[in-house]
Amino acid sequence: LKSNNSAGNLGFFTNNSERMTIDATGAVTMPAQPAFSATKSSAQNDIAIGSLVTITVDGERFDQNSDFDLANNRFTAPVTGKYQINIITTLANLDQDATYIEVKLVTSNVTYTNPYIDPEGFDKDIAFYTISASYLVDMDANDTASMAIYIPDGAAQTDVRAGQTFFSGYLAC
Repeated sequence: LKSNNSAGNLGFFTNNSERMTIDATGAVTMPAQPAFSATKSSAQNDIAIGSLVTITVDGERFDQNSDFDLANNRFTAPVTGKYQINIITTLANLDQDATYIEVKLVTSNVTYTNPYIDPEGFDKDIAFYTISASYLVDMDANDTASMAIYIPDGAAQTDVRAGQTFFSGYLAC
């Protein structure tokens, strides 16, 4: 524990690295706290029918603790805790004949299967549809989390749009 009385800051250190600071205004920063935001800059076209398909990402806005694996499109929890995970994706060319379309959060322990859309409720194919979900999930150290989409039937024409898909999360407690 070190403090800088002239600046009014209080810093917490482990292994000679600052892990948390409380500044003179009371703001708390934790530069090693797990947090990520992954993005998609290219479309993922013609999602396969009848199988769980991982929604891929190809960029990071930030990966504060280097826990997001772009090559495998997944976050790995570095420590056991509760993580806030958020998904936003815009789909294009949804087939009106599909019974339903689900966007899922797939973790090592649980697959979260909400929300979904029922395209049969529309009178024609849907040009665009945005789905978002937020979950507070229990993860053990080394558990993983990824996004996926499932379409049971209809035509393989649905796309995940570029620039409109975001996957983010952070250690909440």
